[in-house]
Amino acid sequence: MRRKAKRRLPSRSPFPLVVPAMANDCWSMDFMSDALQHGHRFRTFNVLDDYNREILGIDINSSIPASRVTRYLDQIAAWIGYPRKIRLDNGPEFISSEFAAWAEKHNILIDYIQPGCPYQKGYVERFNRTYREGVLDETFAKP
Repeated sequence: MRRKAKRRLPSRSPFPLVVPAMANDCWSMDFMSDALQHGHRFRTFNVLDDYNREILGIDINSSIPASRVTRYLDQIAAWIGYPRKIRLDNGPEFISSEFAAWAEKHNILIDYIQPGCPYQKGYVERFNRTYREGVLDETFAKP
């Protein structure tokens, strides 16, 4: 039997993590997952504005494919406008051709971080920790 070759990611050279000069300049996005007390798993999709560390939205569902991600980002953009740049990891929802086409359509630069370097999107990772400790662990903690 032929072995399936591992899919390689292109080399990434992310921009350094700096505070943007104005709001809506750069957004960071990430996924989190957790489980309810009865074991049902769910995911959250967190979108953060890097300028003022304001959470722009949290989408919660058991499955969040690329089509749902782009639809949710359009909802946020209808409210405050599209960003110039988006900083994110190399998750399957973000490296899909559908997401890339959406970003190109709206003239958004995609800034992928290097695999295994979550500190390159430190603002959203910090929010994820606060959200997990303050909301998810308190609300869905098992007795």
